Amino acid sequence: MADRTTLDDVKRIAWAACDTFRGVIDASEYKDFILVFLFYKYVSDVWKEHYQEADQRYKGDQLRVERKMARERFVIPKGASFDDLFRQRNADNIGELIDQALDANAERNKTKIGDAFADVMFNSETKLGDTRNRNRRLKSLIEDFAKLDLRPSRVVGDGADHKTAEDVIGEAYIYLIERFGSEAGKKAGEFYTPRQVARVLARIAAPQPGDRICDPACGSGSLLIKAAEEVGSRDFALFGQEVNRGTWGLARLNMFLHGIDGARLEWGDTLNDPKLVDGASLTKFDVVVANPPFSLDKWGAENAENDRFGRFWRGVPPKSKGDWAFITHMIEAAKTQEGRVAVVVPHGVLFRAGKEGIIRKAVIEENLLDAVIGLPANLFQTTTIPVAVLLFDRRREKGGALADRHDIYFIDASRDFQQGKNQNQLLDSHVDRIISALATREDVERYARAVPVDEVKENGFNLNIPRYVDTFEPAEEVDIAEVQKEIDTLEEELTSLRAKMREHLKELGLNV
Repeated sequence: MADRTTLDDVKRIAWAACDTFRGVIDASEYKDFILVFLFYKYVSDVWKEHYQEADQRYKGDQLRVERKMARERFVIPKGASFDDLFRQRNADNIGELIDQALDANAERNKTKIGDAFADVMFNSETKLGDTRNRNRRLKSLIEDFAKLDLRPSRVVGDGADHKTAEDVIGEAYIYLIERFGSEAGKKAGEFYTPRQVARVLARIAAPQPGDRICDPACGSGSLLIKAAEEVGSRDFALFGQEVNRGTWGLARLNMFLHGIDGARLEWGDTLNDPKLVDGASLTKFDVVVANPPFSLDKWGAENAENDRFGRFWRGVPPKSKGDWAFITHMIEAAKTQEGRVAVVVPHGVLFRAGKEGIIRKAVIEENLLDAVIGLPANLFQTTTIPVAVLLFDRRREKGGALADRHDIYFIDASRDFQQGKNQNQLLDSHVDRIISALATREDVERYARAVPVDEVKENGFNLNIPRYVDTFEPAEEVDIAEVQKEIDTLEEELTSLRAKMREHLKELGLNV
């Protein structure tokens, strides 16, 4: 390998390592093994380089070296580094040795990553096969990652980029999550939000320095990280909750790799057992963003009437569709008169009647809904349907800075996309157009319109975008006389051709 390791090197080798598991388990499962191993190799190489530097600095004074290393951001216990496993890669119990090394690392760095490795079992016969085949696969995995030199002094950004090793590994981690999302197909929804959709959410929520930012359905944490990037500084605090334990573990690793050690990520069911609480109340945030599961069935409606936080006072969503349950939670978790909420929803949320219609009516009458943005179809691996983004702004409440705003800004961005092989893509220009329109709130023909709340009330609180943004493009006027003239000409040509054909057939002695 060359003296330097680039982002492309990390992407290529890590993705090639996936061949170890393809055909054995689904991408939605083997992602855990690859992402954990990338993290493990990186922190091991960082530790190794820093240890070598300390050893040189203190000229082999072991006590001073150990004291210096005890202050490292991530501490590798003795005998539990990647290099230690590489030396043992031919061991008959290599799966057990990997699990033991990861457990030792998790225990030593509990305040940083908690139990992030707990659900990733490399010694699992159920997932990785019998001992012989499991050992073969794990040896291959170790040897693949051994090709990567991830010491900070060796990792560089591609081209003219001046990225730190942490930047490169963080970006590679996000890249792999995206690729796993594509491979996993419909199983990807629990851990992945497409990057540009996350960017739309983050930009319209517009987090500011000092903000507390929350994602109550955080998946692998990429949306939270994208929101943090919008702040433009390190002055923010991140919070999240994730119901899937394995995905929650990946989120913690994702935060660490992006240098966000202080993020508070909880494992649990947000709708039935919210963990981000202050005593008897929900913790309040400046910004709440989420891409929750669409129309979640059996979300816990039977418990909502007696919710100890009183979240569902506007009404209880139907038990087969949890969309408004997530929205309600997010609104209640936003700071009164200050908080902003941005959430991805299926279009049914905009117009379905019944219990959902009652809740929708309530939030509109409270003047909380600020914008409705329609996005193109086929942006997600989990569904081909078009989706929308809702922006709620509690500054519109009485006493808030935007209390005098009484319109809802509708944007129809459903036609702005680049068609891809398997799914459509939002380009930067499409995202910029949405943000620019939202900033001005001006009417844009066949694209955007600021609609008075009274007009929405007159439409029965239906938020279906075509009711408010006319995207109909008139057909060109047809000159009937000119069209008839063309038809007459074509008929004459056809008559002439038929006559010539008959002559040719007669010459060939064929009767027609």
